[in-house]
Amino acid sequence: MKAMMRTIAGVLFAAAAASASAQYPDRPITWVVPFAPGGATDTLARQFAERMTRGTKQSIVIENVPGAGGTIGAAKVAQSKPDGYTFLVGHVGYMAAAPSLYKHLAYDPVRDFEAAIRFPDTPMVLVCGKRVQQQDIGSLIRYARANPGKLNFANAGVGSAGHLVAALFSSKVKADIVHVPYKGNAPAYTDIMGGRIDCMFDQSNTALPQVRGGKVRAFAVTSRERIPQLPEVPTLAESGLPGFEAATWYGIYAPRGTPKQAIHWMVARLHDAMHDQAFTARMVEQGYVLVPASEQGPAALAAHTRREVGIWRKVIKDARIQPN
Repeated sequence: MKAMMRTIAGVLFAAAAASASAQYPDRPITWVVPFAPGGATDTLARQFAERMTRGTKQSIVIENVPGAGGTIGAAKVAQSKPDGYTFLVGHVGYMAAAPSLYKHLAYDPVRDFEAAIRFPDTPMVLVCGKRVQQQDIGSLIRYARANPGKLNFANAGVGSAGHLVAALFSSKVKADIVHVPYKGNAPAYTDIMGGRIDCMFDQSNTALPQVRGGKVRAFAVTSRERIPQLPEVPTLAESGLPGFEAATWYGIYAPRGTPKQAIHWMVARLHDAMHDQAFTARMVEQGYVLVPASEQGPAALAAHTRREVGIWRKVIKDARIQPN
């Protein structure tokens, strides 16, 4: 009798679990953005969350957890319960560069997360101000090589995407450039436009308004191919630096052990959003570059994360950027 009761109880428990699983999600899902509201990552996340839940009863709540270059928010998600209701909006900074920038990181970007899907990228644009006399990327590279220490590049802070890409550029060009850190891009642009700083690598979505407004000149882009928003601007790869490719990339991650059903649900909804032509057209207009479908899914994002950790480890080591 007791054995029968245990069997019945087991069947009922399994049925209840299956029912709950079939109803996923049955409450709001949280996306943790490890930056303050209003920034590029936050804006991108909110646009996707709104599009994904349009016309449904499901809601995605954005939780901003800023601090320490995004690593505080990433650590929070890594340590969260893997129940399918907490996800991380990942970024190249804290998912690829952070292991080499921080001595005591509270998470491992590869080991502690389940990769879900990759968002559109924002390639970097090399922009220069009126102080730069060169008219194209080739002559700028030749000047940098012939005049070590004379060309300076602003960035949004030590270890920022602009700093890391400039360090990669310097190593590929084999030229000594001066890195000038600022507290954000806005003061850096002020000095570039004022003729006090030469150049900067900035994300395409924030560089485009400055270029279109004639405040700075675009010399090159860091993407694999020319971007549709600046078709006349060459890539660095076609400008004498073969294989040069870098971008601020984003992806959705969950704590390790999150049910596959939750990952699949998230991938399916994001897949739908990225196949909405009106939505993606707005993304492109803002400066984002769509990632091929073959590079979007869980396996592709996981492999991309591993590869990027290795790439930026070498860049940071070669540039002697000191970890925090």
